[in-house]
Amino acid sequence: MPPSAAAGPGPAGFAPFAAQAGGSHYAIPYAGAAAQAMNLPEPPAFGTDIPFADTGPFTGFPGVPSVLPSYEIPGSNSGTSAGTGALPIPRTGEPSFYFLEGATPFGSGARASAMPGFTGAHPPFDANAVRRDFPILGERVNGRPLIWLDNAATTQKPQSVIDRLTYFYQHENSNIHRAAHELAARATDAYEGARETVRRFLNAPSADEIVFLRGTTEAINLVAHSWGRQNVREGDEIVITWLEHHANIVPWQQLCNAVGAKLRVAPVDDDGQILLDEYQKLLGSRTKVVSLSQVSNALGTVTPAREMIEMAHRVGARVLVDGAQSVSHMRVDMQQLDCDWFVFSGHKVFGPTGIGALYGKRDLLNSTPPWQGGGNMIQNVTFEKTEYHEAPARFEAGTGNIADAVGLGAALEYVERIGIDNINRYEHELMAYATRGLSTVPGLRLIGTAKDKAGVLSLALKGFTTEEVGSGLNEAGIAVRAGHHCAQPILRRFGLETTVRPSLAMYNTFADVDALVTALHRLRGGRNIF
Repeated sequence: MPPSAAAGPGPAGFAPFAAQAGGSHYAIPYAGAAAQAMNLPEPPAFGTDIPFADTGPFTGFPGVPSVLPSYEIPGSNSGTSAGTGALPIPRTGEPSFYFLEGATPFGSGARASAMPGFTGAHPPFDANAVRRDFPILGERVNGRPLIWLDNAATTQKPQSVIDRLTYFYQHENSNIHRAAHELAARATDAYEGARETVRRFLNAPSADEIVFLRGTTEAINLVAHSWGRQNVREGDEIVITWLEHHANIVPWQQLCNAVGAKLRVAPVDDDGQILLDEYQKLLGSRTKVVSLSQVSNALGTVTPAREMIEMAHRVGARVLVDGAQSVSHMRVDMQQLDCDWFVFSGHKVFGPTGIGALYGKRDLLNSTPPWQGGGNMIQNVTFEKTEYHEAPARFEAGTGNIADAVGLGAALEYVERIGIDNINRYEHELMAYATRGLSTVPGLRLIGTAKDKAGVLSLALKGFTTEEVGSGLNEAGIAVRAGHHCAQPILRRFGLETTVRPSLAMYNTFADVDALVTALHRLRGGRNIF
């Protein structure tokens, strides 16, 4: 009997993967239903009731606006609709900072008793409990507790993912699909179970529409150099946006150069938002494909992806959505988006590096020539011709990254246990709090001020290079990215070559933000950053 493709990713009785409350590594017990709308108290003005240690004459953050910036969260169940502005947040009489108990000497965060309650189908969200699931967050850097604010580059891994990888190599390691022995069956069940987890996470119609690849970059290259070479001709046009990562620019440039097509770019306004009227003007009968990021890795802008997909489909174009920066922050739904391809990387969503996935509509995948040739992807080979499998096998030549695919499945299950809508709402509050705090630093310029943002805060500090800021923050144990973020065109749109990029995840806290803002104030004031 061949092993079942529907089997779960972990064996029965393996404690870290038991879907039950009180598991050995999960602070948040499992709940299968989607999170419901939650009412959140508004955080107080930045710096309220926060004593800062050893800050010299600096005693607070003057001139802080009392109104929270407006951040609409797409895909949420908040009751807001597109374009309606801020999430409705009732006021309470008590400040509502999160408090990270003893984790950082730079700022006290807030009283634990003042935590806002996140309610719904999932258990209450507690960022401090989530932190305990990530062992690396207990590290110290330069004698200080690590504050990981480089999440747009890569996210850290929960103990459950680390344990799942260990278990695979201890008990399941084998090549998959062909051998008639027990370990092959276990490995195949684990691998195909992970594929089903990805399908469920994306709400794709079929697991046959999920292809495992190394990540977003390889997935975009697959589409550009297989489907693209088959379908794009001289004189055709490919539309991207100014917000794109190099991985969503270079493969399309290569394709255009190879076949004589033209690359066209949708502009953005001074806030980093796509100008939809200008985008519309780029679409026409020659448009073959549109490729866009759902969330900008350099600015954090959330694009109106659904609307852009509909506009492209009206002129007969295919659409690829780069979800590398969206999957860890917001709900993504293939049946709601209706894109033709969707790509993401596992390491951006608490999974291993070197693994990611491509979703593609089944008929589109099956009509696309294979990306690579070799074992696994063939039905029959003679010296005269080769017959290929249908998707997903036709795009998974050779021995794949089996263990890390299983680890990706474990990471997505971890996110499901917490609830992506829980994460979305918490990060909305954290983003608004951080934006207000950073606005109090003299000489600091925020790059990208779109109303809809997720996860990323890109900044420049007058009088300092990005390297100086990044190095100074590192001395305080704060990890941020300093550079061009593989998105040079969009930074140049704002007159810059590089920025400092703190980026947020569900395990970051208000106290992490306090530490960042305090360190920037001290750096700007020429004082010892400690």
